[in-house]
Amino acid sequence: MNCPKCGAQLLAGSTFCGGCGNRLAVADSASQQSQSGGRGINIDEDSRGQGRGYQYQVLHQPSFSLAVIQLQAEQSIQAESGAMVSMSANIELQSQMKGGLFGAIKRAAGGESAFISTFTARGGPGEVTLAPGAPGDIAAIEMSTQTFFVQSSSYLAGDSSLTIDTKWGGAKSFFAGERLFVLMVQGQGLLLVSSFGAIHRKRLQPGERYVVDTGHLVAWEGTTQYTLRRPQPVSFAA
Repeated sequence: MNCPKCGAQLLAGSTFCGGCGNRLAVADSASQQSQSGGRGINIDEDSRGQGRGYQYQVLHQPSFSLAVIQLQAEQSIQAESGAMVSMSANIELQSQMKGGLFGAIKRAAGGESAFISTFTARGGPGEVTLAPGAPGDIAAIEMSTQTFFVQSSSYLAGDSSLTIDTKWGGAKSFFAGERLFVLMVQGQGLLLVSSFGAIHRKRLQPGERYVVDTGHLVAWEGTTQYTLRRPQPVSFAA
């Protein structure tokens, strides 16, 4: 399948061209399915996808996952410091404290690295491969002006246009044995999250309630309401 505008090769089921940004005719039907089926977000169904200026694929799941990002010329992606496994020779790497010293302190409080790495393809397309620091899984979330909360240490990489802020997790996080802060990610573009072990994708219907152990929660949409409760006490009698 090729783009009718620029001729670039496309992945099956693509809604727009990653090379020129041309929106394809199938986008309308996909949008209707999204509205009718309640699918407000797009989580990778087959571990691959594309957006404006990039294509991605997640390999070797779920134990030793590797994200392969294909960038078009002059396109960028940001990742946690130390996440890069390999890259094309024309990829420019810059590491900086995003948001200055105060921003670095907030990121460190959220369990992330104080530095952020930016990969930019110079002079032509390029490839970057990313992996989490510990063996585990990677999930790709294609955000469209939504808000996602990411548990500490689960953020791996994201589109350079995404806004990432550290938020107070409240007493819920503290008494659950988790960090006091979570990352709030907003905007449009690719978001990669990781975990130690496999990631199970769960889509909740409106009003549906679901129980997850606090130690296994990776990320959740900003519209999700959650509460913390203690497990029922267990007693044994002779």
